[in-house]
Amino acid sequence: NRGAGFVAHAQQDFRSGPVAAAPGERDDGLHVQLEGVLLERLLQPLDTAAMLGDDSCGFSRVELAQALQQARVRRRAVTLATRLSDAAEALVYLDSTEGALASPQLVTAARRAMEVGKSETVDIAGQKIFLNVYVPPPRLIIVGAVHIAQSLAPMATMLEFDVTVVDPRGAWATTQRFPGVRVIKDWADEAFQAMGLDSSTAVVTLTHDPKLDDPALESALKSDVFYIGALGSKRTHAKRKERLAEAGITDEMFARVHGPVGLNIGAKSPAEIAVSILGQIIEVRARRLEALAAPKVAAA
Repeated sequence: NRGAGFVAHAQQDFRSGPVAAAPGERDDGLHVQLEGVLLERLLQPLDTAAMLGDDSCGFSRVELAQALQQARVRRRAVTLATRLSDAAEALVYLDSTEGALASPQLVTAARRAMEVGKSETVDIAGQKIFLNVYVPPPRLIIVGAVHIAQSLAPMATMLEFDVTVVDPRGAWATTQRFPGVRVIKDWADEAFQAMGLDSSTAVVTLTHDPKLDDPALESALKSDVFYIGALGSKRTHAKRKERLAEAGITDEMFARVHGPVGLNIGAKSPAEIAVSILGQIIEVRARRLEALAAPKVAAA
């Protein structure tokens, strides 16, 4: 199959260098075309020297693996930039960089790639550099261990969201009601402070209780989460706006809240409402990524 062909080709590269291209295919040392798919070649054998590191690359494989693992655990976006001509590397985070390769142009390109969440090869000062992007998986934080949450959590998990349910009410927030999902028995604002909110996170409040929902919304609105939704009628939403205004939330900030939450699909049951919420989250996330990936238009 196609995957086996890719593996065999890589194994041959490691043993004796690039193989000759078959008729009608392409292999110029940097690119290889296999079964109609054009790939860029970046092969890094993990031999002893590579594991221990050398000055030409800047990082040992062990150091690199540790840095990437720490970024994953901390939900910290990072780009591993590799110059294809000599395998020189740099690690670019949203707030810092490591490695001599990290020029201002590279940092800008790497951070834009992290915003879009897409790895790519860029040309900087005549040199081809591969930007391998590692971003946190999309995360859904559900405030309120209610019936809708019991449908929403497994649906989001199926779509590879990292799901957390937050509710200080111990009788509701149990692993029995939410199997396979992280459950935090705490007030949302305190849980958010411990977890950290980022641009890969969506927050949905479902309790209908201002004591639980309002602190969660206030914290979410002061962060860069990509989606905020709140259950409730238009009347409830208007009252919510008044309360949050007293807490310093401006009209512009409050406009980020999707309320009543979910797509207007006529949902009635908890499961149907969960579908409408998840559909809206997917839509907002997709449009955001499309906007970030769109070419930047220079001001006249």
